[in-house]
Amino acid sequence: MGRSRYHVLGTQPHFLTCTVINWIPLFGKVEFTQIILDSLNFLQRQQRLTLYGYVIMENHLHVIASAASLSKEIGNFKSFTARCIIDLLEKNNSNYILNQLELYKLKHKTKQEYQLWQEGFHPQAILDEEMFRQKLDYIHNNPVRRGYVDDPAHWRYSSCRNYMGQIGLLQVELIDVSEKAEP
Repeated sequence: MGRSRYHVLGTQPHFLTCTVINWIPLFGKVEFTQIILDSLNFLQRQQRLTLYGYVIMENHLHVIASAASLSKEIGNFKSFTARCIIDLLEKNNSNYILNQLELYKLKHKTKQEYQLWQEGFHPQAILDEEMFRQKLDYIHNNPVRRGYVDDPAHWRYSSCRNYMGQIGLLQVELIDVSEKAEP
């Protein structure tokens, strides 16, 4: 996965963030967001990734996921989605965005014309139920904090609906996040 100073510990769930270079707001376009959803769905169907929670915002996404080789799978995900999105941008002659992806590309990336994703994905191992609950809350409330919706369940690009017993855009492995009663 490159130069990341972060390390994945085993196969337990991790909280991850993938950010578009220079925070360019690409995921306001449904067709780009669909590429992200399709790719995550593919990794799940191939049993290469277990998804516990997610949110896709306009310029980044957060997931709670696990995999036998999480760094490899996220690297593949970022590479594949970048190629698909760049191909679509080229097909649509989206020169302004392509120019941005070229301008903000890191200088050492000499074998490619554009860079879509920032390097790394900042994995944080989920160490206990309390941390899982905190990260899931953070994910689901991201659109509320940004002022996009008043209720996290109203953001369709999130696993919040799954945790409310509704059908979401992606299947997730549900973890019981209800507060435990003290004895």
